[in-house]
Amino acid sequence: MIFLQLFYTFFLIGLFGFGGGYGMLSLIQNETVHVHGWLSTAEFTNIVAISQMTPGPVGINSATYCGYTAVNNAGYGMMMSTLGSATATFALVLPSFIMMIVIARMFMKYMNTPTVQHIFLGLRPGVVGLLAAATLMLLDKENFSSWAENPWQFSISVALFVATFVGTYWLHINPIRMIGYAAFAGLVLLY
Repeated sequence: MIFLQLFYTFFLIGLFGFGGGYGMLSLIQNETVHVHGWLSTAEFTNIVAISQMTPGPVGINSATYCGYTAVNNAGYGMMMSTLGSATATFALVLPSFIMMIVIARMFMKYMNTPTVQHIFLGLRPGVVGLLAAATLMLLDKENFSSWAENPWQFSISVALFVATFVGTYWLHINPIRMIGYAAFAGLVLLY
């Protein structure tokens, strides 16, 4: 049954998805698009965009929308799709909830020991790798087109990507404003 698969899949993602929501995106995409085939790459990309625009953590928002879309694509009705979104969200959050209760008790006792400090230092490169993987997975043909197929769309997509990166990283423009600017530029230039 799809609900058990959703729970198991998102529980594992919640268990092994270090680095927050953006770190989980590559795991969510792999499981929902490639392993189970619940979503297409285009649907996943739309889900990520919507998850970034709606309030709340992007990983949890993505799980909610992925659960809904997966059950809906399986042919269940809207009520069951809502249950799918609740299942995926609960399963994603549950491991963190359990681990935080356990870790909080342990951390308060051992937080100043060298072993704990070294563990946290060791996790940093893994988190950076997961964030890089999420970025690279979104840099595909469906999001940027290709120079051979549509040079205009490819050029505009790359220019918007670079402008958004420069705007948020070096010019310190609010990311929400940059999303709005990029959306407006995409509408004007690509349609």
